[in-house]
Amino acid sequence: MKRFNFNKGFLPCTIISAVLICFGLVGLFTKGINFGLDFKPGLIEEVRVAEPVAEIVYSGPAKVTMDLSAGQMDIVVSGTGAENKTYSFNFAVLKTVHELAAEVNKIENVKMTERNSSYDSTKLFLNSAVTNQLTNAVTFIYPAGTSEITTDYIRSALDDKGVDIKQLGSGADASYQIRMGVKEGDAQNEIQTAVNEKLFSKFGKENVAIVKTDFIGSGMSKTTTIRSIIMFVLVVVLIWAYAAIRFHWDFALGSVIALVHDSLIMIAFITWTQMEFTSTVLAAVLTIVGYSINATVVILDRVRYNMKMMPEVVKFDEILNQSLSDTLVRSILTTVTTLFAVVALFIFTTGTIKDFSLAMIVGLLSGMYSSIFISSAFISLSRRNWKPEFGVHHSLKSEKAE
Repeated sequence: MKRFNFNKGFLPCTIISAVLICFGLVGLFTKGINFGLDFKPGLIEEVRVAEPVAEIVYSGPAKVTMDLSAGQMDIVVSGTGAENKTYSFNFAVLKTVHELAAEVNKIENVKMTERNSSYDSTKLFLNSAVTNQLTNAVTFIYPAGTSEITTDYIRSALDDKGVDIKQLGSGADASYQIRMGVKEGDAQNEIQTAVNEKLFSKFGKENVAIVKTDFIGSGMSKTTTIRSIIMFVLVVVLIWAYAAIRFHWDFALGSVIALVHDSLIMIAFITWTQMEFTSTVLAAVLTIVGYSINATVVILDRVRYNMKMMPEVVKFDEILNQSLSDTLVRSILTTVTTLFAVVALFIFTTGTIKDFSLAMIVGLLSGMYSSIFISSAFISLSRRNWKPEFGVHHSLKSEKAE
């Protein structure tokens, strides 16, 4: 194959990359990273929206509590003067709300009123935001949910750009996870109340059931950030160790420089576009690290092969140019075919997947560029005084000795 003089582009490309990275660092210190809810304190609440299928009250003097699990309903009666008994209702036997209500109403002073008598009893649940103790106040029993509600519908109810909505499950079994960032000092209860009031206003108070609520504190969000950094550093160290064992220390360091370059280019892009940095975008960065080292290893394998097949060469740049020329088509085709899928994701998806695909597009282009010009530039510099016997990998030395 025709040999291209890639070494002539090493210096200009290194300068361009240095300028882009410096530009990114300026943005990092002036604009900062727009961290998503995965990396900052916030509220996480899972809700379902559906009309209750039944309601239940207790009008007696005892303490009565109710619990719903996947297979049965338990009602516990206790207190002074009460019989202290647990009533269990198996959904495998009582398959509908009508059948369940008929048995529950046999308990003294307990009244269960049906709203949808034919509904499947195995899919019932309670509002976790309401106490499980039965009183004169109505306790609603809910079905799994309704397929008519969408994430956009939930988002429109909250009317807040700082809220992330994710659908859990599908169809009638769907619930919705609401994630909202909070500032230090904000009262958690007030935030939760504000969110719930908006949902109640949109769908009606009795039609909204809270499945569960969690708060992520600042300590946990900082821990997530630190763990992400440690994970990235560990990946880089392991990649360097692998490349050093398989090739040579300067080849390994060139590979690491290339993948760090790609990560910094992606961070620069994320900073200046103020794309929300979520765990999905972090996954894109780590994916590109894998693509980058893969593209670089292919080139380094070819360099090692050509060091054996071109014994007459006295300048290492000639081996490097030949190896880059041999693998150029493969590098381009691998990147382009992957881009087809990623661009399709970018066009046809929304939300975090769209951000993931955009970050991947930037990373793939940067990875192809860095594997050709950045890692090779460092290796060329480290071997500027190279001689045929200098810096040869131990596997090649043993082959030559034979």
